[in-house]
Amino acid sequence: MEIDITHQLTTLGHPKRLAIFRLLVRRYPDQVPAGELAEALDLKGSTLSAYLSALMQARLVTQERHGTSLRYSVDMQEVRHTFDYLFLDCCRGRAELCGLSALPGTEPAGRGTRSRYRVLFLCTGNSARSIFAEAILRKEAGDRFDVFSAGTKPKSELNPFALEVLKQNGHDISRLRAKSITEFQGPDGPTFDFVFTVCDQAANEDCPAWVGQPVNAHWGVPDPVKIEGKVAERNLAFHQTYGALRNRILAFAALPIASLDKISLQRALDDLARTETGENS
Repeated sequence: MEIDITHQLTTLGHPKRLAIFRLLVRRYPDQVPAGELAEALDLKGSTLSAYLSALMQARLVTQERHGTSLRYSVDMQEVRHTFDYLFLDCCRGRAELCGLSALPGTEPAGRGTRSRYRVLFLCTGNSARSIFAEAILRKEAGDRFDVFSAGTKPKSELNPFALEVLKQNGHDISRLRAKSITEFQGPDGPTFDFVFTVCDQAANEDCPAWVGQPVNAHWGVPDPVKIEGKVAERNLAFHQTYGALRNRILAFAALPIASLDKISLQRALDDLARTETGENS
């Protein structure tokens, strides 16, 4: 194990390889095409290939072929082994020795003294998908969750197709607006229990870590805004996106959150990310 750990730490010691690894962790359990990695990190194809090869040799990243495309994902089982080794062997299992206030994952996924969980949905434009998610969770479980959404590069106004779908499904749209992620960051920002990215581009961006170590998950769904064609075709795309998010959010709201520790809850949310979501019935 010593040799593997040395190899892995050396591999991650390169800033660009570390950037690839961090992006793939944020996108877990997605399998990300090489072209998307290159675009997100502004890397040439040949350079990216060399970095990915090094990460695979260190057993930190896996590769699968989908047709003509190569897709990559973090080897989470191997990553867990690495961190287990560092904590149990190097720190001898002593959280206080390594400066950890608590062993991450073993504590309850509680909300402290607050009566409701705080949830943030992130996207790039905050004009459709994250707005859908905010409205759905507030309507379906607003008695247990304080719900927010934001964008890394928010639009100036909400998408009219998205607003129409929300109205047709009985949502109150009066309090909805496009917001920047910066409204929720900094020392005076709210402490979240859950942060979800619902578009791949937002997950690809390297945002600062959130205060309070919320449970994070990536629930990427296709962007209906990119659909071109007749009005009926575009409207259908928005309805399908709404339905996919609603199914996933209903499953999230049904989880026994209070009785799960963070590791169990994280796995449950990652499992939901792997689940195919059909359109709303």
